[in-house]
Order: sequence, then structure tokens, then C-alpha cells
Amino acid sequence: MAATARPRRSVLYMPGSNARAQEKAKSLPADGLILDLEDAVAPDAKATAREQVCASVRGGGYGRKEMIIRVNGLDTPWFHDDLAAACAAAPDAILVPKIESARQVTTVEDLMRRHGAPGSTAIWCMMETPLGILHAEEIAGSSPRLACLVMGTSDLTKDLHALHTPMRLPMLPSLGICLLAARAFGLAIVDGVYLDLQNVEGFRAACQQGLELGFDGKTLIHPSQVEPCNEVFAPSAADVEQARKIIAAFAEAQRAGKGVVVVDGKLIENLHVDNAKRLVALADAIAGMNG
Repeated sequence: MAATARPRRSVLYMPGSNARAQEKAKSLPADGLILDLEDAVAPDAKATAREQVCASVRGGGYGRKEMIIRVNGLDTPWFHDDLAAACAAAPDAILVPKIESARQVTTVEDLMRRHGAPGSTAIWCMMETPLGILHAEEIAGSSPRLACLVMGTSDLTKDLHALHTPMRLPMLPSLGICLLAARAFGLAIVDGVYLDLQNVEGFRAACQQGLELGFDGKTLIHPSQVEPCNEVFAPSAADVEQARKIIAAFAEAQRAGKGVVVVDGKLIENLHVDNAKRLVALADAIAGMNG
């Protein structure tokens, strides 16, 4: 379940109780959809939302979007019914909130096996509590079914008694710890949500910061955020052209028995080629989704 070149630039939360929104989401250019049974659903609507979400996943029509069901937490009365229904619906992934230990992940993994979840259904983990952040390494290495870490920065900010600031300085230690854990175990990782829907420039700046830190993409709360998020997290045409140039030049150098090559005045080694191949693979995957 290691991270691949599958695009995860934009991963949009959709309320599980809103069937109309789920239908509209079929036409949105988001790379992934999180059909939410947790925070977006009132207690008396949980059962109805579960039925609607699972019906949406089974019904299909979402193209190449990655389909994720977020269940309620392990310590809630809805968790077991949510998980059983999600396993039967066979989404691309099941997102579990407030993960704080490797043991919780393996518990979910065991239950998914018992409920007959296909091997293609991955586990995604919300990283949104101080204890979860402190245990990020053990969580990231806990299961071969684990594919992605999702930052829950709103809950984390609350628990830290921190503030939402433009540069997100209070979040940087937690973001960095989770990024290190994800990359150490070959996982994907997506950034937390941006709450001020009116601040378009602020949102774009947050996306740019996430890209620079190393995130694969960002979770979103409104369809209007999808296209600018896709734009920021996609490699530019110039970047892809340069990457292809680096790959070709290095391959030619290797054929000549050389270990390094100079491209446009810059020394190119294996590490630059690896990054170039990653960018090209991502660009090809994005083109495949759009095509």
C-alpha cells in the first residue's frame, strides 16, 4: 500500500448525509473525495448517512477519483457499524479519525479482514491529537494496508491551545513530524483544511506552503477550493519538461559510463533523477485522470 504517483492534490470532504452534494461531486475535478460519517453528520443522522455513503460508493460514477469513507472513531457507538458497512462498499480507502497508536491501526486492519474488505481497500489515518503526533512513527509503520496520513489541523490546534495564524507556525512541528513518518514508510500524506472560504489568497498561500513542506496535497471543505489547489500541487509544464531533460541526460551519461552529468550548468546525480522521475510520473497520472 506504499504511496504511488496517484494524484492526491485535492481531497474534498463531503457530508455523508447530503446525497445531493455527493451526486454533484461526480462532476468536480477533485482527485479524491472523503465521504464523511463523522464530524459532518449529526448523531440522529448517522444511520441514514451510512446508507447513503455506501450506496454512493457502490453506485460509482465518480470516474478515477479516489473514494474514501471516513468512519466515526473507534471509541464511538457508530464505529463498528460504520466499518462493517464501509468494508462491504469497498471504497479505495477507509479513513479513521483520531488515531493515536499502532495498536489502533492493527485493530482496524483485523476488523477489516473479518468484515471481508478487499485487499485494495486501504487504511487512512487522521493525525489530529497530540498523542497521535507523538506516535507518528509507530503509526506509519503499523500495517501494510496503511496508505496515507491525513492532517487534522483544526482539532490539533484546539488540543494544543494554539492559534490559527497565516504562516501556521504553531503547526509546523506537528506537520514536520508526520511528514518524516510518512516518507520514512513510503506513505502518502495530505495537509489539513483551510477554513476561511473568503480569503482566496490566504488559501493559495497555505497550499503553496504545503507543497513546499512536502505534502502530496490538501484536504478541502468546499468545491471552490478544488481548482486552485490542483493548480498549486500539480507540477508545472516547465518543471515536467526539465525533469524529462534530466532523465534523458542522465541515462545518456550512464550509457557513456559516467555517474554524474551537467544539465543547464547544474550537476545532476541520482537523487535529482529520482525526483525528476517522481514529477514525471505524477504529471502522467494527472493527465490520465483528466483524459
